[in-house]
Parts: sequence; C-alpha cells; structure tokens
Amino acid sequence: MFDKLLALEATAEGQPAGGNWLVLIVIYGVFILAIYLLMFRPQKKQQKALKELLSQLEIGDVVLTSSGFYGTIIDIADDTVIVEFGNNKNCRIPMQKTAIVDCEKQESASQTESK
Repeated sequence: MFDKLLALEATAEGQPAGGNWLVLIVIYGVFILAIYLLMFRPQKKQQKALKELLSQLEIGDVVLTSSGFYGTIIDIADDTVIVEFGNNKNCRIPMQKTAIVDCEKQESASQTESK
C-alpha cells in the first residue's frame, strides 16, 4: 500500500498541490471508517444486547452480577432489583439492574415435571 502512495505522489508532482490533499482526505476517511467498524459498532451491539437482557428479567431468574456473585431475583422495581444470594434467606441485597451482566432463565414448572 505504501508503494501505491509513493506512486501516487510521484505522478502528482506534475499536478497542482491540491491532488495531494484529496489523497490525504481519502486515507483519513478510510481510517475513520475502520475505527468505527472495529470499535464503536460492536460496542453498540453489546449495549443493545445488555439492554434487551435487562428488559426481560423475571422473578426467579438466576443472575450474575458485575462483582461475580450469582443470585436469584426475588423482586423487580423500575431500575433496581432485589437479589438473594446463596441459601441464606437473610442475604437479600437491592442493586441496580445495570450491575447484572448475565442471566439464566428459570425453568418453568411444566418443563421440570416432564423430565
């Protein structure tokens, strides 16, 4: 690619100086597009998937928090959930929904009876 740029520069010597700016603008445009496609677009997809996950939370789901704890949802409010950790019924902690990074849906009673 560098050889092509040198060839473009060599052919542009006989042309006005404006031709070099056009090549430079195109190169910067390609770099900006590559940065967008490689960095920002996947991040937006991940944020959209997390938003969808948080909107589908239900009572009884087992969740993984951002601190690495697994717990069971026992109550859901607008932007907070109450999560019960372990077998100890006294360990119930309210937390923001944004602290949840993964969710395992509970199996319905009909699925467990058929097994």
